Amino acid sequence: MRTFRKETIPSQEDNLVSKTTRNNQGDEKTPATSPPSMDEDRRVQISRLTEIGIALSAELDLDALVEKALQYARELTHADAGTLYLLQDGALHYKIIQNESLGIFRGGTTGEKVGFEPVALEKTNVSAYAALLGRTVRIEDVYKSEEFDFSGPRRFDEATGYRARSMLVVPMKNHEKAVIGVVQLINATDPETGQVVGFSDDAVHLAEAMASQAAVAITNAGLVEEIRNLFNSLVKVLATAIDRKSHYTGNHVQRVAEFNVMIAKAIHDKTAGPFADVRFSDGELEEMRLAGWLHDVGKITTPVSVMDKSTKLETVFDRIGLIETRFALVRRLKEIGSLERKARLMQDGAGEEALQRVDDELAREIEVLEGDLRFVVRCNQPGEFLADEDLERLREIAQRTYLEDGAEKPCLTEDEVRNLTIRKGTLTCEEIEVMREHVVTTARMLEQVPFRGRLSDVPRIASQHHEKLNGAGYPRGLKAANISLQSRILAVADLYEALSAKDRPYKKPMTEDQILSILQRAADNDEIDRDIVGLLIEDRLHRRFEEAYRPTDAPRPFADG
Repeated sequence: MRTFRKETIPSQEDNLVSKTTRNNQGDEKTPATSPPSMDEDRRVQISRLTEIGIALSAELDLDALVEKALQYARELTHADAGTLYLLQDGALHYKIIQNESLGIFRGGTTGEKVGFEPVALEKTNVSAYAALLGRTVRIEDVYKSEEFDFSGPRRFDEATGYRARSMLVVPMKNHEKAVIGVVQLINATDPETGQVVGFSDDAVHLAEAMASQAAVAITNAGLVEEIRNLFNSLVKVLATAIDRKSHYTGNHVQRVAEFNVMIAKAIHDKTAGPFADVRFSDGELEEMRLAGWLHDVGKITTPVSVMDKSTKLETVFDRIGLIETRFALVRRLKEIGSLERKARLMQDGAGEEALQRVDDELAREIEVLEGDLRFVVRCNQPGEFLADEDLERLREIAQRTYLEDGAEKPCLTEDEVRNLTIRKGTLTCEEIEVMREHVVTTARMLEQVPFRGRLSDVPRIASQHHEKLNGAGYPRGLKAANISLQSRILAVADLYEALSAKDRPYKKPMTEDQILSILQRAADNDEIDRDIVGLLIEDRLHRRFEEAYRPTDAPRPFADG
């Protein structure tokens, strides 16, 4: 074999390969030889390379992809060790390192950081050289090479007792012939003797084919990841816009999305009980996360006056102020009427006793009026469930009238009575239907998005979070058999978040016991899944969730005694 001498390193415009041997991708080629016969070994190599290409093209996780790429490259070339770099931000970044003899496996899916600084694009470094020129470099013994700076490998060898000899450095070129990284293979071994040998011509060809397939696969995975990130960002932007529409539900969607996935992962991890056989793939978890982010997207059409209705009489403003003004007018009219009666009595020569009776009657009327106003103000609040006697008293107050400019007017209008007699919450029947319409709108909007493959169930999951197992939910009144586990999980996450929110104007903040009691009662009534609620309570998932997603300066929720 020829040795590679420093003075033979050409410029980037030249066609170079070292023995360092030149590559076979359109540059100066190795001396022509007769093609090898298609023997069994060659057929096995081609078959394996095909299998590897299929495996790489099917992998979309970048960590798993670079790990497989390096492993396959080492397998095809019988390399003892190797490193895979990706070209990012003007430098070569270590993505994975493997060394069979030393038992070193870092990067990729191992979870262990590589721990080396990026390699600058300087031609004195062999990997950078291969990346800059897009050329394969083959070296018989790195300790005898004068072309590149191998001080790094020498220091590594001194620290570990390893001895790097043969090296093959292959640029990874994608479908556009752009270099996206480098595969560096070290110490080819003879399969029969285990001795370190140089990388053969076959090894070079296989490594280049492998690197090309890996580059295309990595590029495709990057494009898929970019599209996924873009889509997820758009989803979060839309969900954030929905949350910001209401002053009181600023983080509802985000909290539901995260708690939704937390519950699903807890179910996935169960090895006993009702969920022992339930497992969710990464794709299904992603599908559930997106469904959580999009479950309330239909609220974009819900009027803020309905979403944020904090009292029964609130529209653009709280109409209790109008009633208070009206009652003040009634009081003033009563006082004027009392003064007029006293003036007539005095003209008729009535004594102090008659005048006192007028004052006493006015005092009683004002006491009743003020009591009625206090009662109306209390009824305007959503915190109490109105009893039958309260409803009757409201109707009696509404029947009372007063004269203004000669016209008889009611103390409470028909619309005010209709709102004040809401037994629970702040919404009328019509407003409840407006709120419920957001689920229908959510389904219609999501049906316009071409969800495919592992995300195909996002619209269904998102639009079923208000269905109840007993058939009393909406919008379709589905029963248990037609409500998926994913939709049941989202329903529990959504209900928990609504109950635990501290800033809703239409309800008072609840204690942990109150929240769990309501969840349990809903489960007992077959409204939500009792097994999911049982898991939430037994494993204290709500506490883990609140601890993970509370603001750093917020007090710890649900802290033990």
